[in-house]
Amino acid sequence: MGELTHIDEQGRARMVDVGHKPETAREAVARGEVRMSSQTLERIAAGDVPKGDVLAAARIAGILAAKRTGELIPLCHPLPITRAEVDFRLDRERSAIEIEARVATVARTGVEMEALTAVSVAALTIYDMAKALEKGMTIENVRLVRKTGGKSGTWERE
Repeated sequence: MGELTHIDEQGRARMVDVGHKPETAREAVARGEVRMSSQTLERIAAGDVPKGDVLAAARIAGILAAKRTGELIPLCHPLPITRAEVDFRLDRERSAIEIEARVATVARTGVEMEALTAVSVAALTIYDMAKALEKGMTIENVRLVRKTGGKSGTWERE
């Protein structure tokens, strides 16, 4: 079976062996968004949410999630994260909070899953913090937008 498969000869899932790969600098950028009513967005922006500072909590949650991705995603290698950032942009025209995560490492495999996990958990935290205001918020469009490093080099979403 090839290196990229996760199923062994007995049909069991397994981690891919990356021991032969060289350690290289790698980075991944992921994005997603939480859509909501304009009233909820304005209350988050004003810091007027009963649970507290929504974006501060979501930023910390996203960073912690990036660091623990190997524990959360089966068969995902635990990686030594050298940098994890989570940023937000309030899009009042679309009534959404855009989330961007940047994660870096020097390792034998990439940090795409860490960046995607950071965005996802940040979005879930926004929902949790503001659900008392609006239960109809939606988490949308979580995606990898860029990755660098490793054998395949740079990949960027068009």
